[in-house]
This record gives sequence, structure tokens and C-alpha cells, in this order.
Amino acid sequence: MAEQKRDYYEILGVDKNADEAAIKKAYRVLAKKYHPDMNPGDKEAEQKFKEASEAYAILSDPEKRRQYDQFGHAAFEGGAGGAGGFGGFDFNSADFGDIFGDIFGDLFGGGRRSGRGSGPMKGANIRTSVHVTFEEAVFGTEKEIELTLKDECPTCHGSGAKPGTSAETCSKCGGKGQVVFTQQSFFGTVRNVQTCPDCGGTGKVIKDKCTDCHGSGYIANRKKIKITIPAGIDNGQSVRIRDKGEPGTNGGPRGDLLVEVMVQRHPIFQRQDYNIYSTVPISFAVAALGGEVVIDTVDGRVIYEVKAGTQTDTRVRLKGKGVPSLRNKDVRGDHYVTLVVQTPDKLTYEAKELLRKFDELTGDSLNAAKRIESGKGATETKDKKKKGFWNK
Repeated sequence: MAEQKRDYYEILGVDKNADEAAIKKAYRVLAKKYHPDMNPGDKEAEQKFKEASEAYAILSDPEKRRQYDQFGHAAFEGGAGGAGGFGGFDFNSADFGDIFGDIFGDLFGGGRRSGRGSGPMKGANIRTSVHVTFEEAVFGTEKEIELTLKDECPTCHGSGAKPGTSAETCSKCGGKGQVVFTQQSFFGTVRNVQTCPDCGGTGKVIKDKCTDCHGSGYIANRKKIKITIPAGIDNGQSVRIRDKGEPGTNGGPRGDLLVEVMVQRHPIFQRQDYNIYSTVPISFAVAALGGEVVIDTVDGRVIYEVKAGTQTDTRVRLKGKGVPSLRNKDVRGDHYVTLVVQTPDKLTYEAKELLRKFDELTGDSLNAAKRIESGKGATETKDKKKKGFWNK
């Protein structure tokens, strides 16, 4: 009995409603993972690679996919291709070129690049970080950072060539900045495109290099840059400064400077989104009788009226005392304060006697053990049970 073949969607790990991009992405991951060149001598990996390739060959072709969805594997029984494939499929009809180009670029170190050429290209972005206090992140601030940036060489004006000379067209790529080569793969010959190794993709070769920039066309300068930190920024978010990154090539614009903001921890406040949280201790007397308590906020100290009978861990809200919104400075979060009733641990004799008197007046809980020992407590318990006290 022939072995039952696995579902093609299951092999690629995609849903039956997956679009072409999702199928291609799933296959690329599997092809790179199980490719024979990445797993030499591993028969199991080779088989999984074949399975994935067979599934992709069907599902990447709209007509074959339609047939498979309607009839399953029976649509291709008896062979649907010819020599050059395995499992009865012709892999030359499927679009493997760009996928294998990426894979072989990774395998053999060059990386597959297309469309770079010798045209203008934007420079790379530069990343750095800056530290701010909690309050500076809430209300915004200005910081000055110092870093090394590349500028156009004043001697050669960015050409990289010695004054009086000029760059020549690269003979290897003919000024295109790219070279085409072929690679023998598991499936045969694969055509691949890579950046020209002689000119680095510029299409030009400098024979007489500028002595100041050594042919790069740029010199490094230490610069100070002022950064505006917007109010409401959170830890880990970045500020983008346009055109302060690496210089572009062939007349392209400079990249950007991305500054990651690192917010220092505050000893009192914690932040969550645009709200601020803190804890404030209150005395037993204030909790029981009510009274005023001073609360620290990012706007300064405020006086809050505590209600009589406030229990510990009660949370109160100070509206509009939180963090400003990055999108709308007029909108602010709130400040939530947890009130914690503090129990005094150092009492004078007079204070202890007053507390005992207070306890007697409010329930005599301190003498509960004595009442149980004398039998009074047990009688009280029985009476309460009879009255249905514990069922309430």
C-alpha cells in the first residue's frame, strides 16, 4: 500500500486561505532550514526539503493550486512533469529563482542584492542614546549629544579622487555596479546578481585616491547636536533627526539620526502608559478620623483630603496629574495614589494605655482571648450561632 502523502498546506505550515506572499515566505524559511548544502549528509533534512519544494511548486502556481484544492493529490497522480524534478514534478516551472538567490547569497557569503546599481542611494541611519530624568521625560527637555559624523572631504569634494584626477568606469561591471554569476545548486544552475566586488556598487574605480580621505570622499568630524525631547516620551522610544546620519552615495541624501531615550527610574513614581502611580503612607488617626495628607506629584506637592474610615491600600485618583500625550500636549493622564495605613511600632506607655482604652470602646478585641478562656467567649459564640449570626 502506497504511503499517504501529507497535505501541502500542512507541509508549509500555512492556512488554506494563505496568499502568495505568505506561501513564498513559508517556503523560503523551510528551504533555507533544510537545504542539502546546509545539512550535508542529512537524509531526513533532504527529504523535508523535497517535500517543501514539491508543496511550493504546486501552491505557487495558481492553476495547479486550484486543481489541488479541488481534487487533492489525485489531480497529479501519474506525474505532472518530466525529468529534472522529483516526485513527478517539474521544478523548472516554479518560481524558485529569487528564493534560491537569497539562500545561496546567505550560504556563500555575498548576500543577494538587486537594483542597487550605481544610482543615488540614501546614507545609513546612525543610532545612539541619551539619558533623561523621569521629570524630563514627562515635560520634555533639550539635550546636547556629541558624536562623530562623516562630512564631504573638502579636498576632493566627495569624489575620493586626487585633485586633478577623476574616477574611472569599473571594467568588471561596466559601470552598472552589479555582476551576474551562476551557481550550481541542488536543482541545477541558478543565476544570481551581486554587488560588484571591485567598485562596491558605485560603478566607478578610483586609481589615484585623495590623500586626505583615502578615497572614501568623506572625513570624520566630532560634532555636537542639540536634541529636542518631546513631552510624554517613554523609556525606549526614539527621536528621529532628519539628515544627520551617514552621507549618501552617488549624490543620495544623508541618513537620519535615531536617538533612543533612556528614562531614569524615579524613587517615588512609576509610569504605565500616560498614568503615574505612587504610594503614600497615612497615620492610623488620619485614616480613622479623616484629614489632610501631602502628596508629591510631578507638578509639585498637593494637599488631599482623606475621608474618615479610609482603609489601607485605598487608591485615589488625581485627575490630569499624569503624563502629557505625545500627540496632544493638552491631554494628560492621571496620577493614582495608593494610601497605606501605617501601624506605629514604637509607642510610649501612655500611648499604649490610650490604645487599650480605645479598643475597649470600639470592641475590646484585645481581650477576646481572655473571654474565650473564661467561657464567656464560647457562650457568646453559641448565642450568635443560635441567632443565625454566622449565616449572615
